[in-house]
Amino acid sequence: MSLRVILRILGLLLMMFSLTMLPPILISLLFGDGQWDAFIIAILITVMTGLVMYLPNRSARKELRIRDGFLIAALFWSVLGLFGSLPLMLTGDAALAPTDAVFESFSGLTTTGATVITGIEFLPESVLYYRQQLQWLGGMGIVVLAVAILPTLGVGGMALYRTEIPGPLKDSKLTPRITETAKALWYIYAALTLTCFLAYLTAGMNWFDALGHSFSTVAIGGFSTYDASIGHFDSAVIELICAFFLIVSAMSFSLHFLAWRGRQLSHYLHDPEARFLLLFLSGLIVIAVVSLWLTGTYDTERGLRHGLFQSVAIATTAGFSVADFSAWPGALPFLLFMAAFVGGCSGSTGGGMKVIRIILILKQGMREVMRLIHPSAVIAVKVGKVSVPDGIAQAVWGFFSAYLMLFFLMLVGVMATGVDQVTAWSSVASALNNLGPALGEASDNYGELPLLAKWILVVAMLLGRLEIFTVLVLFTPAFWRR
Repeated sequence: MSLRVILRILGLLLMMFSLTMLPPILISLLFGDGQWDAFIIAILITVMTGLVMYLPNRSARKELRIRDGFLIAALFWSVLGLFGSLPLMLTGDAALAPTDAVFESFSGLTTTGATVITGIEFLPESVLYYRQQLQWLGGMGIVVLAVAILPTLGVGGMALYRTEIPGPLKDSKLTPRITETAKALWYIYAALTLTCFLAYLTAGMNWFDALGHSFSTVAIGGFSTYDASIGHFDSAVIELICAFFLIVSAMSFSLHFLAWRGRQLSHYLHDPEARFLLLFLSGLIVIAVVSLWLTGTYDTERGLRHGLFQSVAIATTAGFSVADFSAWPGALPFLLFMAAFVGGCSGSTGGGMKVIRIILILKQGMREVMRLIHPSAVIAVKVGKVSVPDGIAQAVWGFFSAYLMLFFLMLVGVMATGVDQVTAWSSVASALNNLGPALGEASDNYGELPLLAKWILVVAMLLGRLEIFTVLVLFTPAFWRR
């Protein structure tokens, strides 16, 4: 492991990230909100830090190993979250306290969508845009972007790519070269964003709201330019557009690539993970809509609209809202929260444990039942027609056990700060699944939570975004041995 190589890469990535603060300056000048200087200062601090890391190590070039990729991914997301908070701390009357700014920055970059801000629509336009842009950049991962557009890194891109793309099956590349793979993913991501933007425009949003919400929709983030989220527009068409693009973005981008390259939609119907997601969402929507009708919570039209939209928004871990679902009757709020544990497909912008892991856990459970009946039988776990190696099956169970252990530890930690059970459970679940909304005291926003609880949730967001093992491996003695 070469510290100089890692510092060089971090310096380059930080300088690249500083360029993402230029668009908010243009927005500030366009709307005249007077906050352009905050972004200038943030750019200078970020660039200078990047130069300090890069210049002394600019000649350090060495092929990265897998564990170098783990360290760079974890360090970069941590550093990026910290530097991403700078504009939020410098924007005059709208400035946030350091802890709140870091929370908001990490929430954006990890596409969690949890916020500490009230009166969102009264924020300067440049800050509103910046929050949405953070989610868009975090959606497919800035590390993948860096590998795509910074071939001058001179490092083994696959080491970074494998730590960044979510899910247990990370070794398949769409194209022979990793740079081309990353570019292919970003072309699809950008095309979906543009299409979503045009759809929102057609549905009646102004260009600023359409751009901001297309960013957070395709990223499955959940940030909005209004406190009332998508509910602000009170439009069935906008809700359907949002739900459609959330479902599309919750599917694997590898699948989108194959469908685009083959010019056919049959790939979606033949993919076991996509089929499971669609069936799961369909069942959840039916339960939610029927429950709202039977309890008289809404009339027929509102029950259908709200049940459909909130089921999709929560299950895909976007966290958009058109109603206060935490006040819905019976076990419905809890059921929706549990759906977020499933999340999106592997290789999507969604959070949660990922559909493929849920499929494998269910299939392994059924295999153990069959083994009780036929002790001598050799039963393979298959996804579609493909047998899953035992190594991947064991890794899924390892992930699940680590997930539960960390969830429990962070839950106890948040409760130890004085937060009640419902708020603590839902906020930790929301952060770890990169969902956003919570129940209890955090149902509106996270602003009133204790400072320590917010820092624990920041760690949970990072763990969720990098899928736990990428971070946990750094705390093992074996990782640091030569």
